[in-house]
Amino acid sequence: MKSLKSVFLWIAFIALIASCKPKEAVIINVADFGLKPGSKENAIPAIIKALEECKKHPNSTLKFEKGRYDFRIDPAHTREYFESNTTNEGPKNLAILIEGCTGLTLDGNGSEFVFHGAIQPITVDHSENITIQNVNMDWDIPLTAQAKIVGTSPKNIDLEIDTTQFPHEISNGKLIFKGETWKAEPTGYMEYVAEKHLIAPGTGDEGCILGDLNKSSFEELKPGTVRMKGEFTRTPNVGNYLILRHSKRDHAGIFIQESNKVKLENINVYHSAGLGILAQFSRDLDYKNVRFMPNAAKNRYFSGHDDGFHVSNCAGKVTISNCEFGGLMDDPINVHGTSVKIIEKISDRKLKCRFMHEQSTGMTWGHPNDTIGYLENENMQTLGKGTLKSFEKLNRDEFLVEFNNTVPAEIVAGDALENLSWSPEVIIQKCKFNSCRARGLLVSTPGKVVIDSNQFESSGSAILIAGDANGWYESGAVTDVTITNNTFKDACLTSMYQFCEGIISIDPIIPKLDSLKTYHRNITIEQNTFQVFDYPVLYALSVDGIHFNRNKITRSHAFKPFHARKHCLSFEACLNVEVKGNVFEGEVLASDISFEKMDPKQINSTQR
Repeated sequence: MKSLKSVFLWIAFIALIASCKPKEAVIINVADFGLKPGSKENAIPAIIKALEECKKHPNSTLKFEKGRYDFRIDPAHTREYFESNTTNEGPKNLAILIEGCTGLTLDGNGSEFVFHGAIQPITVDHSENITIQNVNMDWDIPLTAQAKIVGTSPKNIDLEIDTTQFPHEISNGKLIFKGETWKAEPTGYMEYVAEKHLIAPGTGDEGCILGDLNKSSFEELKPGTVRMKGEFTRTPNVGNYLILRHSKRDHAGIFIQESNKVKLENINVYHSAGLGILAQFSRDLDYKNVRFMPNAAKNRYFSGHDDGFHVSNCAGKVTISNCEFGGLMDDPINVHGTSVKIIEKISDRKLKCRFMHEQSTGMTWGHPNDTIGYLENENMQTLGKGTLKSFEKLNRDEFLVEFNNTVPAEIVAGDALENLSWSPEVIIQKCKFNSCRARGLLVSTPGKVVIDSNQFESSGSAILIAGDANGWYESGAVTDVTITNNTFKDACLTSMYQFCEGIISIDPIIPKLDSLKTYHRNITIEQNTFQVFDYPVLYALSVDGIHFNRNKITRSHAFKPFHARKHCLSFEACLNVEVKGNVFEGEVLASDISFEKMDPKQINSTQR
């Protein structure tokens, strides 16, 4: 009897062990749902069915046979999303929606995903352990246009435009680009130096075409050649390429919302309709070998319509490694929170608040037990912290927040709040920042930040550390930033944009600056190489504990100096500054230290 009982126990034990074995990953092929590469049919219906099957099998892989897949707007496949730093005027047209999935891998197998019209290519919503890999994203007819400059005069600019990629017409003297579902006029211009894919130095937001553009008009000289007529005080150079922006940033390329552990790997984003990859209120992101670059096979000089990686109100750890950026119409990387304005103090625990920037509204800004900072918006000082009890949306612009504890008495209507629970640690390493419209890397988060072994050729400042509750309302005073082993090439700061006071610019918006109360703290810049043609290397405003040590600064003669700031290192209203062991080579224009609104005893330096 004992022997029989032992046998049953052993069988039960073996069955238990077998049930605990991890299930083999299920591979689901989109071809099994009738989708074949190169067919040009709309891929959306088949992928919807394939993703429904994936939901039945956690930890599955959605596999594509290598080839081309086309995605066209499906009126039945839309969703209202409020996306950070995006024009939110209605439902988003969706291509691939990954929602409520766990452990899913989308493997494009090196395929080309081609999109048509204002459509959001990939959305990850309320999902966990998601990997998207081996995908190339592009548009046949992009939502930005370009033209080769073939002739100029003070009254004429002649443009050669590819009619296949950028179909257009002239109507009543206006140049109108048109796609399958849209028409749009140019709203802005940028000039790229042809052989270098470099934004023309000295242009930037000041404009590569100057004059009264409101009085300009267009005429067609012959198919594919257009003349821009007007009174111009500056024209772009013949042989260069003019980028003509004509669309809104109304969709992201990849949108990640309320999701955890999302990995993107081996992805080429040749174009996007707005922000390239936008993550908001998500945790633990890993981006590796993602490239925002112009499609060389199509002779393009632009990639995304706006930022590359945009990380808004995220948490955990954000790792960005071995990525490359070029031809973007805004910043390659921007990491920040969203501060909101208090418009009414309803009680000592309840506040009515408003999203202040028109492109950052409607989000679920707070969650129970989130830690909230009370921010005096004029001197940008945090006057305490509270724990959120509830968040109630009133409309897309306004909401109520209630706290578990009493709001500080000194906090009044007009001040601001920031959500400190959604402030990630950030590692950015071994990335290449080529020439893009604005700056290179923007970071505003109190989490630990490491910027290591990158190469910068940014048109504006290579690194900007800002923070405000008055303009864009992008929050996040830094507390621990290390910038080390990076190379800042001479193309950095060749044009002016906002907040471009140095190659590294630490420039928060503080309406009432207090020289004894700083906004940022603990920033270390060491063992970097700066190749400079102009004066300003570093500008730092309102930092307690900034170290600029053992860096190498060499002179370049590639461009003409133009910057209004004539000092190498500038500090304003800073405390505990250390400058030691830096090496200057060549005829560097300046190696000095400038300081304002601070006691010189706050500078510990062997350099003068």
